[in-house]
Amino acid sequence: MKILVTGFDPFGGEKVNPAYEAVKLLPKQIKGAEIIAIEIPTVFDRGPEAVKAAMKKYQPDAVLNVGQAGGRCGMTVEKVAINYVEASIPDNDGNQPSDQMLKEDGETAYFTTLPIKAMVENMRKNGIPSSISYTAGTYVCNTVMYTTLYSISKEFPGVIGGFIHVPFEMGQVLDKPKMPSMPVETIAKGLEYAIEAIVEFKEKDLDVNLGGTIQ
Repeated sequence: MKILVTGFDPFGGEKVNPAYEAVKLLPKQIKGAEIIAIEIPTVFDRGPEAVKAAMKKYQPDAVLNVGQAGGRCGMTVEKVAINYVEASIPDNDGNQPSDQMLKEDGETAYFTTLPIKAMVENMRKNGIPSSISYTAGTYVCNTVMYTTLYSISKEFPGVIGGFIHVPFEMGQVLDKPKMPSMPVETIAKGLEYAIEAIVEFKEKDLDVNLGGTIQ
């Protein structure tokens, strides 16, 4: 099995992005699966293009996109991406689209095809705070998740894909009182446990009610 894992570059005035900082720490193999880690730009058009180019190049069996959600207190695995963009701040190229569809011929929303309950369960079992989220936002993270699942539906049959949001890393909150954070090494371990579940449950997710979800 081959898994493509992507992480964004810093954005919004931050000097680091814990998404890619954690992705860089992943081992080359997890439970026998080959891990391909790449950095992608926090840009509405170039981010999805980078993911699609990597999918064509590496032909992965699964795609896990990773992004920062500052303010969340744990690892949040996304259930759904919507065909909509509303940017509260410009992306790294200065684009700030508003009230737009992402794909005219795309579905209103795409649900992840990753075993997200198993991912959350494995992270929790190993001491990593985690939950399922039902909103990936309307910024570049949602755009990348949506376009990845769109590409899978149109061009990459048999591939599974989805998205996980990670909190700020500790250095980012020194000037943000009371803002939750997590060491980047802990974030990386969370991703590793999530990927273990992708390998183990790639055919069928757990049938459990996890609760504690982000709406």
